[in-house]
Amino acid sequence: MTVSLTPQTWYWQGYPILYRHQGSQGTPLLLIHGFGASSLHWRKNIPALAAHHRVYAVDLLGFGGSAKPAPSALRYTFETWATLVLDFCREVIGQPTVLVGNSIGCVVALQAAVFDPAWVTQLILLNCSLRQLHDRKRQQLPWYRRWGTTLLQQLLGNRTLGTYFFRQIAQPRTVRRILQQAYANTAAVTDELVEILLAPAQERGAVDVFLAFVRYSQGPLPEDLLPQVTCPTYFLWGAADPWEPLSEGQKFTQFRCVQEFVPLPEVGHCPQDEAPEQVNAYILKWLGKISVTD
Repeated sequence: MTVSLTPQTWYWQGYPILYRHQGSQGTPLLLIHGFGASSLHWRKNIPALAAHHRVYAVDLLGFGGSAKPAPSALRYTFETWATLVLDFCREVIGQPTVLVGNSIGCVVALQAAVFDPAWVTQLILLNCSLRQLHDRKRQQLPWYRRWGTTLLQQLLGNRTLGTYFFRQIAQPRTVRRILQQAYANTAAVTDELVEILLAPAQERGAVDVFLAFVRYSQGPLPEDLLPQVTCPTYFLWGAADPWEPLSEGQKFTQFRCVQEFVPLPEVGHCPQDEAPEQVNAYILKWLGKISVTD
C-alpha cells in the first residue's frame, strides 16, 4: 500500500524538513530539487516511480516547506545540503539510496556521494548546474562580464537593495517569465507550477536564503566531484536548456563513473516537469525495471 503525497516532517539539527513519500517496495530513491523549487517539482514523477520503488522527495533546508533559518545560523552550502541528504537516508529511509537530482540538486547529490559512498548506490542527474557564477568560472570570462557579476553580487549584499530585488522577482508575472525562458515546452508553465515556486518565497526567511545563495560563489564544481564518485552515474539533459548548455554537460562523459548521457531534444532545464514520461522511463530503465525504445 502506498502513502499519499501529503507532506511529512523530519527534524534535522532541530529544523523541520518537509518531505513526501510514496511506494512501499523496491529500491529507495530520493529526489532532490533545484534552486527555488521543492519536492512538488517531482509531482509528475513520484507516482510512476513509486509503482516499482520506495520514492522520497525532500525540500532542502531553505526551500519549499522546510525551515529557512538565517544564514548567520547555518550556512547554505552544498556541504550542508549533502549532510542533510545523507542524514535523511540514514534516519528516514534506513538503507543506501539512489539519488536523483535536478540543477543544483545534482551538485548536492554528487557531494553526498563523495562524502559517504556507502549510502549512495547510484546517481541520476538531470541538467546538472554548471555553477557559472563560481569564482573559478568567472576568471574565464571577459573582464567586463566578470566585473558586472561581481558588482551585482556586491549590491545584493546590501539587504535593502537585495530585498527589493527579491520582491521584484517573487511576483507571478516574473516567475512565469523566468519559467518560460527555462522551459522549452512553455505549455508546462502552468498556474499550478507558478504557485508551487511562488508560495515558499512569501515565507519568513526566504529573502535571506535567496541572497545567501546568489552570493555563494565558492564550494565544489561538478567537475571537482565527478572524479571522486564511485557509484554508477547517469545523465539526462534537456538539450534546449538556455542556462546549462548541452555541449558543456557532454564533457562529463569523460569521467569514469558516468555510464550513460542522454540528451532530450526540445526539452529545457527541468526535464522531470517538462517531459516526465521520458524521464520516468529512463529512470526506471536505469533501475532495471523497464526498457526504453529509441
